[in-house]
Amino acid sequence: MISVLAWRDAQRLWDFQQMGHEPRPCSVAIGLGSHDLGVADTTADLYHRGLMPLIVFTGATGRTTRDRMPRGEAEHYRERAVELGVPAGAILVEPRARNTAENIRFSRALLEEQRVPVSSVLLVSKPYEERRAYATARKVWPEAEWVSTSTPMTLPGYVDSIGDARLVLDMLVGAQQRLRVYPRRGFMVEQPVPGDVAAAYERLREAGFTGRLVPDESSS
Repeated sequence: MISVLAWRDAQRLWDFQQMGHEPRPCSVAIGLGSHDLGVADTTADLYHRGLMPLIVFTGATGRTTRDRMPRGEAEHYRERAVELGVPAGAILVEPRARNTAENIRFSRALLEEQRVPVSSVLLVSKPYEERRAYATARKVWPEAEWVSTSTPMTLPGYVDSIGDARLVLDMLVGAQQRLRVYPRRGFMVEQPVPGDVAAAYERLREAGFTGRLVPDESSS
């Protein structure tokens, strides 16, 4: 049973992850691979709205997608977008990336290999990772202008779509921890964290929502 306080704290983390960027025309969109096909759906919708001429789907497989997406996250995203009416020729697939930094680095290399000029990127991720994805992209590819977006969805709606409330709270806590840990490791740019968000994160950790944490040397 998840307490009322834990849900309130999760909402604070969810709201903080939302960047509030308004999608606008960009050179390309990069859809970050994951277990969530909603990323592909949203990227396809942005394409049909005329916000970019080209999509890169990026991602290999991980522990949450190995069985569900055996051909790789990026390939399953491509198939989904084609089903939704995106021309196959408007999609590039980057099949090797296994983390967000590699998503950006390998996508950039692919676009350069294809001689695609890029000044701005629509970055499409899961709703609880907008800020983490943006902070990573700014670090890895600082020359580009980034617009971070995701499927418009409430926290309860997302929990319903995943079907596992504890997993979603674990993922929220993990995403927030990375905003604290990864800048020190040179993986992303710093994102100032309001005090109420930091406190919510600590309470959720103490309540046991630790299933998606990474090792943090500063806490040992």
